[in-house]
Amino acid sequence: MTTLSSLATADKPFIDSGNTAWVLAAAALVLFMTPGLAFFYGGMVRTKSVLNMMMMSFISMGTVGTVWVLWGYSEAFGPDLGDKGLLGNPFKEFGLHGVLSAIYGYTPASGGNPAAGGIPGSAFVAFQVVFAIIAVALISGAIADRAKFTTWTVFTVLWATLVYFPAAHWVFAFSGYAAKTGGWIANGGGFLHGHGAYDFAGGTAIHINAGAAGLALALVLGKRIGFGKDPMRPHNLTLVMLGAGILWFGWFGFNAGSALGAGTQAAGVWVNTLAATCTAMLGWLIVEKVRDGHPTSLGAASGVVAGLVAITPACATVTPVGALIVGLAAGSICAFAVGLKFKLGFDDSLDVVGVHLVGGLVGTLLIGLLASVNSPTGLAGIKMQEGLFYGGGFLQLGVQAAAAISVMIFSFVVTYIIGFALEKTMGFRLHEDDEDAGIDSAEHAETGYDLGNLFSGRMGVGSHAVPHDARHHDEEEVKA
Repeated sequence: MTTLSSLATADKPFIDSGNTAWVLAAAALVLFMTPGLAFFYGGMVRTKSVLNMMMMSFISMGTVGTVWVLWGYSEAFGPDLGDKGLLGNPFKEFGLHGVLSAIYGYTPASGGNPAAGGIPGSAFVAFQVVFAIIAVALISGAIADRAKFTTWTVFTVLWATLVYFPAAHWVFAFSGYAAKTGGWIANGGGFLHGHGAYDFAGGTAIHINAGAAGLALALVLGKRIGFGKDPMRPHNLTLVMLGAGILWFGWFGFNAGSALGAGTQAAGVWVNTLAATCTAMLGWLIVEKVRDGHPTSLGAASGVVAGLVAITPACATVTPVGALIVGLAAGSICAFAVGLKFKLGFDDSLDVVGVHLVGGLVGTLLIGLLASVNSPTGLAGIKMQEGLFYGGGFLQLGVQAAAAISVMIFSFVVTYIIGFALEKTMGFRLHEDDEDAGIDSAEHAETGYDLGNLFSGRMGVGSHAVPHDARHHDEEEVKA
């Protein structure tokens, strides 16, 4: 019988066209998520900030895509510098040197990556770059309305290089695509898998990472003018709902694509991703109804994103019922968590901390409670136990917590240093007058909407005549 192993040779690995097509399609889905994020974030800010908010996502595609080709891929998935699985060598495959050779045939001397799972190394390059892009773009929501665009652009390169690429190496550096040394979070690869912590599609590397970074930058830049005093409601909930829908659509590529093949595991992950997102939306709306008396469209959109975030690390290791629990927990907990910024006094404009950091923590930790052999992976071939609720004890929960805390502390500390250095050298915080007038006109000399004729110039884009905010409950907090 012909098998993949019999078709592959040392000089010409077998390429599975079906798996390759799915991974490339999944990469396109995840790339589409960044414009979706731009809509989602853009609708949540005030009218005078919508273009800048969307540009912060779009510029991340340009900068991160460029450095990924040059040194990012090699830093995230190249052979280890040293033997600890902490960082890939950014120079070994600089400019993707040798990486694409798997299309034509792989030999160890070529320096290229083999076609693991029947997909070429180039497909893996394509799939992973879109993760890097959106991880950087997510941070922008924490500093909406008040960051200089040029400094943000420089920040995207520095953060990707010093924070995301190392974290990706810890989490996603699998055998076949990176150094073969064991580490602490990716089996046969980087620093965070070898001891049994598990993150299927990026709960630690992307969401906890971006959430902690968002908190650090929010502290560096300080609060928006009027934070805690003036209501700052979303200016366009239609854009928010559209963005959430695009994110949900693209997230099936995010999670199911991480199976790196079109098969049983990808299908199971797809189902779990749907299940968790549904209950997360319901959980958020229930909290709103009980707490505020009315479920909102913004709450529905936010619940969707919270569920997607939480199921990302857990989608391959829980059952469909477990996915429902993950989603319900994330939607409910994140609905409360977004109010912490008022109690703790930090201005996370669009709740990157409350949704991505908290949601990522929920999903990562619940693996320690809900991991099951009846999940899409069956826990086969990975160094982890069943969760506490399935008789596995507390070990897996402890390992998951250690992984989450490690990434969170690393990201916060390094991001704070980057942000502080940029503030002291280039200046990161927008001038107060420009912030008051409107960041779109100050930074881009454009406006999102031509309202001059409608309001006869009396209430321009930079006016405070109609206050807005990113969360409905913000207004009630201000009144309180």
